Amino acid sequence: MSAKYVIIIPDGAADNPQDCFDGQTVIEAAQTPNMDRITLDGRQGICHTVPEGMTPGSDVAMMSLLGYDPQEYYTGRAPIEAVAMDIPLGPDDWVFRCNLVTTADNEMMDHSAGHIPTKEAAQLIEELAASVALENVSFHTGVSYRHLCVVNGQDFSKVTTKPPHDIIGQKVAKNLPKGKNSEMLNNLMAQSAQFFENHAINKIRKDLGENPVSTIWLWGQGQQANLEKFSIRFGKTGAVITAVDLVRGLSKLVNFDLIDVEGATGYLDTNYAGKGEAAIAAMDDYDVVVVHVEAPDEAGHAGSAQQKKEALERIDKFIVGPVYEAIQTYDQYRILVMPDHPTPVEQRCHLGEPVPFAMAGTGIKGVLRKPFCERNSFESGFEISRGPDMMEYFLKI
Repeated sequence: MSAKYVIIIPDGAADNPQDCFDGQTVIEAAQTPNMDRITLDGRQGICHTVPEGMTPGSDVAMMSLLGYDPQEYYTGRAPIEAVAMDIPLGPDDWVFRCNLVTTADNEMMDHSAGHIPTKEAAQLIEELAASVALENVSFHTGVSYRHLCVVNGQDFSKVTTKPPHDIIGQKVAKNLPKGKNSEMLNNLMAQSAQFFENHAINKIRKDLGENPVSTIWLWGQGQQANLEKFSIRFGKTGAVITAVDLVRGLSKLVNFDLIDVEGATGYLDTNYAGKGEAAIAAMDDYDVVVVHVEAPDEAGHAGSAQQKKEALERIDKFIVGPVYEAIQTYDQYRILVMPDHPTPVEQRCHLGEPVPFAMAGTGIKGVLRKPFCERNSFESGFEISRGPDMMEYFLKI
């Protein structure tokens, strides 16, 4: 029987010491006995998932974590999500991530418009598309606040954009798209603001005390994405459990199967137990099983240390614990728990600093027998300086 591998990714879990936790980080403050057990049985360390000079998005960090060098393969975030949504892109197409956001007093207030329900979001996007009615522009409905916009026949290679979740509380005008042909993007965003201003859905949302949709926000642009199949690169089959289109897109690009879990939302209320159960069931059929949980990242963007702590405790209880017990029934195995990047609650944005990881299984031994956390991972002295090298190390038994 071939060896079994599971990677559990608590997105954005790494953080800084918190006053509300008496100087502990969220990972330190959280009750995570199963992550601790992995470090005591195996080892912990740090990994640099974001190459120097690259934007510390989940797209870059997740590509690195899966064993692909972003400096070689990265073409933008939106093209990856286009793959997840089965949107074909031609050679002259540029695709943008299209968030529904809330602004106030010319400041970015909420990158998700209050995590607007998909039904409301879909109506807004569809009606906006009809209102804009440009032959070379198309909108594609995703989930909640996450959508895509495809523009044909323009060159956006010199355009710079800002992720809305990285500019919370900052002035909108200072963070608009810049560079050649950015005027078109800014015009689209301005048209959307005018269209949404008095929309019936926004009136209802305001009456209910919910964040209205102020505008679309275009960012994460790029052209067609391509990655070598994981089975060719590493000689292993794989499957991914996630509710986030970005991770789904990367998974499809490397030819991993996608396992859907009922109640998986990509938010704090996701079905943690269902994800754990699905991972255990998948181990019989695949060499590598990846479980991605977005909740800690969302809590980081919301600036809530308490919500982040609760998310980590649920991940530990309902995913890490059961999966670790199950994988030990195989003759050869390895398990890895590692965030893709930090999302500190003070900054409420992604950082490119190295992340801690916990790893156990066949042939894995450490010398630092301490609970899993950022401080102990740095103290361990075990460092993987190139993120893509992590996968090679993890799979080598």
